[in-house]
Amino acid sequence: MKIDNTLEEQYDEMGENHISTSEDTPLRKDAFVLSDKDKISKIKESVTDILTTLGLDLEDDSLKGTPNRVAKMFVNELFGGLNPDKKPKASTFDNKYKYGEMLVEKNITLYSTCEHHLLPIVGRAHVAYISNGSVVGLSKMNRIVDYYAKRPQVQERLNIQIVRELQKVLNTKDVACVIDAKHLCVNSRGIRDIESSTVTAEYGGKFKEEAVRREFLNFIELETKF
Repeated sequence: MKIDNTLEEQYDEMGENHISTSEDTPLRKDAFVLSDKDKISKIKESVTDILTTLGLDLEDDSLKGTPNRVAKMFVNELFGGLNPDKKPKASTFDNKYKYGEMLVEKNITLYSTCEHHLLPIVGRAHVAYISNGSVVGLSKMNRIVDYYAKRPQVQERLNIQIVRELQKVLNTKDVACVIDAKHLCVNSRGIRDIESSTVTAEYGGKFKEEAVRREFLNFIELETKF
């Protein structure tokens, strides 16, 4: 499909300005018609075309397996969070010990992919909630972050999706998430600023109150010692 230069420049500018169009990941209605095996096969062909177009010799021992490796990585790893069948099951439990303060899971390792340039996003997520009668296993918070990170993303949308999912699981609006991450589309291309990082936040319920929000931010600033 041919795109005129004016539209192409507009699309490039949108990507550079970090614009997101929806809280939901934009998926086609037929996104899951193909099996993972079929997707790997088609992506393998596409990666072969890309590398060949760039002039690389895919008969070289080092490059021969690259299209297949990339295809499997896309489907099974980097973008595995697009598949709803891989969504973590987050069982909840009654808050029998009546813990009424906020619970914070901080420094959750985050690996995602910028949807504008398909380059890595690497950073940390800090998640908190105040129980409304239910609690969730600590590792499930990490798994929810990982699930929504494993797709082409915009950081603001990732923040929102993590909070919305935990609100639904815990049946409470009192959920917050702060993400601090480096975007390689900034660090390794374009301006090539290797020091900068992007910080985004989503606050729900009581976390919109200044005192509660400040308590959360103070928690994530604490140095973790073992």
